Amino acid sequence: MQELSPEYTVEVDTVDRGSWYSTLRRFADANIYQTWSYEAVRSGERNLSHLLLKRSGDIVAAAQVRLTRMPYLNVGVAYVRWGPMWRLQGTDEDEKIFAQALRALRNEYASRRRYFVRFLPCLFDDQAERFRAIIEREGFTRPTSETVQRTLLMRLDRSLEDMRKGLDQKWRNCLNRAEKNGLQIMEGQEDDLFTQFISIHRQMHERKKFVETSDVNEFQLVQRDLPESFKMKVLLAYSGGQPSGGVVCSCIGDMGVYLFGGTNNAGMSTKSSYLLQWEALKWLKAQGAKWYNLHGIDPVKNPGTFRFKEGFCGKNGKDVRFLGSYDACDHAATFTAVRLANAARLLVRSSRQYLRRLRR
Repeated sequence: MQELSPEYTVEVDTVDRGSWYSTLRRFADANIYQTWSYEAVRSGERNLSHLLLKRSGDIVAAAQVRLTRMPYLNVGVAYVRWGPMWRLQGTDEDEKIFAQALRALRNEYASRRRYFVRFLPCLFDDQAERFRAIIEREGFTRPTSETVQRTLLMRLDRSLEDMRKGLDQKWRNCLNRAEKNGLQIMEGQEDDLFTQFISIHRQMHERKKFVETSDVNEFQLVQRDLPESFKMKVLLAYSGGQPSGGVVCSCIGDMGVYLFGGTNNAGMSTKSSYLLQWEALKWLKAQGAKWYNLHGIDPVKNPGTFRFKEGFCGKNGKDVRFLGSYDACDHAATFTAVRLANAARLLVRSSRQYLRRLRR
């Protein structure tokens, strides 16, 4: 265990739901995965823990931690997704805060509570030179079996006119056609819109037979639980009065995140997905987001979606990989047990995906 620098102190599990949301508003790197509602719906409130890092009495970093026990092994795992948050709104980035937040996480969950700690920062490979050394210096290591996700980040600091020019030519042509097809766009946060989107998403799933990595129904429960200002935005396209496509995105902090999209047969013929993404981009830009994270690409397993997102990104962004997960554990037996269990889980998952592809 390493002591924090003298000006820093830590508080653990001193916040309630309301004060946690007030805390999120302080951070430019706040995101939906660090909302109380997201983990409460997925894992239950009793499995949540919240850490605050203070400097001279002021909150400068925070992390929501999901606590689980691995069945049969009696081993605890503490997981932080897209955290810790450490980039305060309206201030320059202070990498020392990031380092102290990691130290606080390791001290509390790996050393004091004897958990296996895994965190996935919202950082990318073009930031590796700055942050990888800090992470490793604080005692975290990369899991060897992990496949790091690749995504596209679109910059939103240019004018809409310039961004439209930056779209891939074929993508822009499809957007032009979509705008001439008489589509009506409805956007909002209401539960009914989410229900309509799920119906569209289900039709697309039946058509494409893809393997889902996120449960859209679970996100509807999250939406119901989120405070008004943190709710996801649902955009639906209507053709002839009937819904033909939809997009769900989130804007918390300075990065908008694409979460779900879908079109039915009518949406495919009217190019509704093009207009929906453009309208989502405009909404995120109006909210003050600096980036639009298209949330995952896989040119091999999902080439169609990759080409769509690549054309949308065009000259307005960059192709990056996440920095990946990092682990810390102060107890050798726990570390070995979790690493072996994770390797087995990944093997089972890949086997199931392979069998699904064979059946199709």
